[in-house]
Amino acid sequence: MRTFGLAMTLLAASALSACTEKADAQSPPPAAASAAQVEGGPYVLKGTQVWTVPDPVSGRDYEVFVSLPASYEANPQRRYPVVFVTDADYAFPIIRQVARRVNLDGPVIEEFILVGLSYSRGDSGVVSRNRDYTPTPNGPRSASATVHGQGGAYQAYLKNRVLPFVEQRFRADPARRVLLGHSYGGLLGAQILFTDPAMFHGYVLGSPSFWFDKRHIMTLEADYARAHKDLPADVFMYVGGYEAPGPSSRNTTGPDMVADVKTMERVLKSHGYPGLKVRSTVLEDEDHLTVAPVGFTRALMAVLPARP
Repeated sequence: MRTFGLAMTLLAASALSACTEKADAQSPPPAAASAAQVEGGPYVLKGTQVWTVPDPVSGRDYEVFVSLPASYEANPQRRYPVVFVTDADYAFPIIRQVARRVNLDGPVIEEFILVGLSYSRGDSGVVSRNRDYTPTPNGPRSASATVHGQGGAYQAYLKNRVLPFVEQRFRADPARRVLLGHSYGGLLGAQILFTDPAMFHGYVLGSPSFWFDKRHIMTLEADYARAHKDLPADVFMYVGGYEAPGPSSRNTTGPDMVADVKTMERVLKSHGYPGLKVRSTVLEDEDHLTVAPVGFTRALMAVLPARP
């Protein structure tokens, strides 16, 4: 995944500049607003918040980016579903604008609180995601210089720190949490799905790296299936049509990720879990780098369709 890791780093660097409006632990500082008025200053994504949510176990500091729906202030009694998105430096501003744009001519996607899960402070995106989004230390040779396999620890951090922080501070509906992850983020989502599925109601597994460590995720799936008769979750998977071996030079991944997604869908359906809803889509003419924006759009329409 070296090509994707480099691209994500470059994209993250540009997207992060759009998320620089900070919020103090007690109240938003006035400096954030005035900074946007300085000629030549950085662009600030207005209407967003950034909060530091440290992990006391690892000692690392992480940030969560928050965007509230347009109706939030006018409906003080309403609770909203929450979409938690990995790789927030890249994905947060895209998903925020997608959610707004598709509803311009009327509701298509239900309003939701968007929470971006950032990389650990001081680490590059490559270092942070390789470590936090993978289930075993057996990373690919191309990334052998970085640590892998601390996905379990990061999962515990999300459960014990991030989810309580969001639900104590905002009017979030704890019964309607959605985790959206792309690539390694999709792998992390699958790991949580098969080890602690109640953490989220919906799981969007975008171009998921099921190939990681000889498809270790299939072992987790099989372990779960042996011990459980149900998997209550709403699962949506997407993958680009070019994410498979073939003559196209746009196969930027190597493994047959299209086949992996289809296999996962087939296996999950074969168990006949009464509480599981699972479907997938192959987005033609898209590769691992281009598929995310359209995949995000399809995913939101699938897991959070506007209510009548």
